[in-house]
Amino acid sequence: MNISIVIPIFNEEGNIPLLYERVVNTLQAKSLSFEIIFVNDGSKDNSLEKIIQLSSSDSRVKYIDLSRNFGHQIAVSAGLNNTQGQAVVIIDADLQDPPELINELYQKYKEGFEVVYAKRKSRKGENFLKLVTAKLFYKTLRNITSIDIPLDTGDFRIIDHKVVEELRKMPEPNKFLRGQISWIGFRQTFVEYDRQERASGKTGYTYRKMIKFALDGITSFSESPLKVATVMGFVVSFAAFFMLLYAFYSRLISKDYVPGWASLIISVLFLGGIQLLSLGIIGEYISRIMSNVRKRPLYIISKSNIESAK
Repeated sequence: MNISIVIPIFNEEGNIPLLYERVVNTLQAKSLSFEIIFVNDGSKDNSLEKIIQLSSSDSRVKYIDLSRNFGHQIAVSAGLNNTQGQAVVIIDADLQDPPELINELYQKYKEGFEVVYAKRKSRKGENFLKLVTAKLFYKTLRNITSIDIPLDTGDFRIIDHKVVEELRKMPEPNKFLRGQISWIGFRQTFVEYDRQERASGKTGYTYRKMIKFALDGITSFSESPLKVATVMGFVVSFAAFFMLLYAFYSRLISKDYVPGWASLIISVLFLGGIQLLSLGIIGEYISRIMSNVRKRPLYIISKSNIESAK
């Protein structure tokens, strides 16, 4: 099989028929053998019913219905674990990423690149705050990690089956796939495109989920926050030492001091804030260690038309 298409689904009933049509037309035009794997990530609408209808009329359509909402990255991982194609395309169902671009991605892939990601030239339909925070996050992540995670990219890309096999060996529950793919290496390049507005429905990526996603990315690929906590500890300790010397000087030599609680309270609050921040950073890492130690399955499949689904 030439290509497997992995599509995570969360409340996308309005987009599924058009998405299916555009994907099929794109791949059939190139006479490629393919499968489409829809991963239903706990949708509350009729997404699953629409997918099952498509699978009953087209044997190339596969579906995996997860027992609940496990999150976008886990849903994509469930799809990757069940692909058969020599190349795998990851694409979202909101039609912001055009399925027609798969042809360009595949052409680059055939030139010998194991990873070809879609790089956004523009992003329509997204507010200023989301654009700024996304750019700030990726620039920060690039600066504090040793891997080169490309800017202005999402999960829309084509990857070789060799990359998929390596991803299957990474069972960590706090997934950050675009970082993992960059870490794996191989030959990588990109194709530029203009990202469109969502076709219908609402995005499932709330700001709360975006913050969690950012924390997963940072804690999975950088120890810099822990180093920052250590540095802040040294800085505060030195500051406290010099304040102690100054207090002795004011009291015993210059006799120029004003008795009161202001300086004491400020110092206590400052030190307490640094301690709580440091404990919070350490706690984030410990929580991820606990998640890995438990060794719970990444997801649970409720039903699927893939006999060997795992």
